[in-house]
Amino acid sequence: MKESLHQAHWKWLLFATAAIVFVVIIIYSNKLINNIAQEERKRVEIWANAISYKAQIVNETEDFFNSIKLEEDNHAKILATAIKRIIEAPLDEDLTFYQEIVSSNKTVPLIITTHNGNIDASINVPDSIANLKNVKDMGDELGLYNDITLPYYANRYLTVYYQESPAYSDLHIVIDNLVQSFFQETVINSASVPVIITDSTKSKVLDMGNIDSTTAANPLLLAQRLEKMKGSNKPIKIDILGKGVCYVFYEESTVLTKLRWFPIIELGFVIIFIVIAYLLFSVSRRFEQNRVWVGMSKETAHQLGTPISSLMAWTELLKEMDVDQSVPTEIGKDVKRLETIAQRFSKIGSAPVLENTDLISVIEEFTQYLQSRISSMVSITFNKPSKETLEMPINRYLFEWVIENLCKNSVDAMNGKGHITIDIEEDKKHVNIDITDTGKGIPAKMHKRIFYAGYTSKSRGWGLGLTLAKRIINEYHKGKLFVKSSVIDQGTTMRIQLKKRS
Repeated sequence: MKESLHQAHWKWLLFATAAIVFVVIIIYSNKLINNIAQEERKRVEIWANAISYKAQIVNETEDFFNSIKLEEDNHAKILATAIKRIIEAPLDEDLTFYQEIVSSNKTVPLIITTHNGNIDASINVPDSIANLKNVKDMGDELGLYNDITLPYYANRYLTVYYQESPAYSDLHIVIDNLVQSFFQETVINSASVPVIITDSTKSKVLDMGNIDSTTAANPLLLAQRLEKMKGSNKPIKIDILGKGVCYVFYEESTVLTKLRWFPIIELGFVIIFIVIAYLLFSVSRRFEQNRVWVGMSKETAHQLGTPISSLMAWTELLKEMDVDQSVPTEIGKDVKRLETIAQRFSKIGSAPVLENTDLISVIEEFTQYLQSRISSMVSITFNKPSKETLEMPINRYLFEWVIENLCKNSVDAMNGKGHITIDIEEDKKHVNIDITDTGKGIPAKMHKRIFYAGYTSKSRGWGLGLTLAKRIINEYHKGKLFVKSSVIDQGTTMRIQLKKRS
């Protein structure tokens, strides 16, 4: 028992050591990941601030471009006014100032036509337009120009067509690209932050980035992801040209999300490794034990062979001598018993031959033999079933060994005084053999441990009897051996359960 407890203590010590190592690894990994998470949060905060700042720059740039457009419109109107003044001015009026205004225009495209649409003059326009005679020849391109009508005589008037300057058009392209770039840089960011941009209702998605395709394609999943993002970080409110008020939803990066699972995955792999290592160790240990048991058993059977043969010869000699014949008869029974024991040991480690044998006769013969060789204060009762025979596929030598071990353990548990009862029960699938004693009982927590190799409650003993008995029933006979019930200071019932052949 001490040896068994010693092994158990070592197992628990190794388990506790492994658990401490795992905890240290997990704590360190978690701390490392938290540090990475803090760095990630800083990056996300910088990114969020940059988004807000860039949105502000985009808006300010647009305001600047709008002011330029307004200036362009005012410039065109001044030019139209100057032209009108030149047309309406008296002959003696000095028009140098107005002429300078018109001649100084180097950017705004102008086309001056008569009341019937004939082009009278043009400036800052492409040659394809400058060479035309009538504005009607411009086709759809005329719609790109604004116009100002300048009456100058009766039903006569001039029309001044103008549009934004090429410089402003180029600037407008720049702002459009800037807005598009803003969206692209927001949704596809270097911080790998999942982003969803919505309209002012926070429901209609305008763009998204770093979102898996399954979620992006499913409106329900996308809505759930938005709700999750709302809980993670406060959406960034931005005002974008042509989009109005928008909201940028974001959460921690995909890298950080994966890192959070790392300790759990790491623990899983460690547990799998430990389980595999433990199983391999157990199998290896069991294999070594089997080799030792098989070697000891076969050596024991071999060593018993010679004295058994000698005792058989001496028994025959005593029968021929003038002695009480009951003496050699009893000695012969013990010699036969020794031969049975030798047969048992010789079969350990080999595949036993199972033959249909009458369980009732085997148990009855054994109990009669054992009763005559144990204390007279211990009685054995075999409650035979109603049927005369009960055949089951067993190996008689090994099965008797199991019954003997169980009965001897019962005798020891009763301290040489008590009663043993053996019962046989049948159901559709099993034959159950119950061996009940009136001994000191077995604590519930020890019901499985008593079958461990090395466990014994006696001061002397190897602690192998029940281990071998369980192995004979479980492995060789494909049955079960277990503690059916036990009450402290009242007794124990051990059950052997054998399967019937279908």
